[in-house]
Amino acid sequence: MHSRVIIIGSGPAAHTAAVYLSRAELSPTLYEGSFANGIAAGGQLTTTTDVENYPGFPDGIGGYELMEKMKAQSIRFGTTILAETISKVDFRARPFKLWVEDAEGKEPVTADAVIVATGASARRLGLPGEDKYWNNGISACAVCDGAVPIFRNRPLVVIGGGDSAAEEAMFLAKYGSHVTVLVRRDQLRASKTMAKRLLAHPKVTVRFGAAAVECLGEKQERGLLQSLKVKDLKTGDVSDMPANGLFYAVGHDPATVLVKEQVDCDADGYILTRPGTSYTSVEGVFAAGDVQDKRYRQAVTSAGSGCIAALEAEKYLAELEDVPVANGVEADSEVKKPTSTEAPEYRSNPLL
Repeated sequence: MHSRVIIIGSGPAAHTAAVYLSRAELSPTLYEGSFANGIAAGGQLTTTTDVENYPGFPDGIGGYELMEKMKAQSIRFGTTILAETISKVDFRARPFKLWVEDAEGKEPVTADAVIVATGASARRLGLPGEDKYWNNGISACAVCDGAVPIFRNRPLVVIGGGDSAAEEAMFLAKYGSHVTVLVRRDQLRASKTMAKRLLAHPKVTVRFGAAAVECLGEKQERGLLQSLKVKDLKTGDVSDMPANGLFYAVGHDPATVLVKEQVDCDADGYILTRPGTSYTSVEGVFAAGDVQDKRYRQAVTSAGSGCIAALEAEKYLAELEDVPVANGVEADSEVKKPTSTEAPEYRSNPLL
């Protein structure tokens, strides 16, 4: 089966791209996957209860419901959605070849353009009680969840020692009664400026050499987190800490195992794109959403990048009809690996 364009993914970036491409009458095929990367179709939002910062929903909306609406909109405009997981790709020649899981030995599906929107997943710690209180007091996104009522004027805890942990702790301090940052090491990994701001914040306490070992709370179904058991890594002592909110800031893993040998990625595994675009190192392959965004990781920014990828794929396909395509990457879409550890799109952004 051949498609003009194939979208790999099922989150806001994937469905926004699908809506734009369908309305452009390019008949995209979207492979949403069957629990690809251990997450149900719809991506990380399906594990979120209430989404209150997505425009157009003044009363908020459930994460699963939001993704179902996006999917329905994709279908309405003509997107073919398949509940199959792409497990192998070959971007070395056109048309691009893609194989579905459990059919790698059979004929591949092909496409003139591919949008990779496979997302990223927050790292978890696997603490006892973590699964029970996930989304009921435990979160991996302070910006997404920090303002909800269950966290207001309550003691909150952040785990992590880098810039992300510092940023999230100071953000949460606007809402919680106090924020404690648990850092396993004896110093912060955050930049000097960020560390100085964090340590000087009147509503933040940093506990060095400390680690959460268990999450405790209400026993009933959908009960809320109430406290943590925290271990002093120097003495071995374990104590109880009140905590109505626990926020992980220990990193994310981009879902790039499928493509990392085919397109350029940075040291953390995120797909490298030309700043301000969705162009990857392979002409005709575009990246959108959290798979190429290591900083913002919001539903609305993912949707915006899905729009960008769709418009650029549409332009690419139009030019493909008019001009023979030579092997290699056009000069204006070339992606170079940055010398800095900071993603190039943020180094060059004057707003940051």
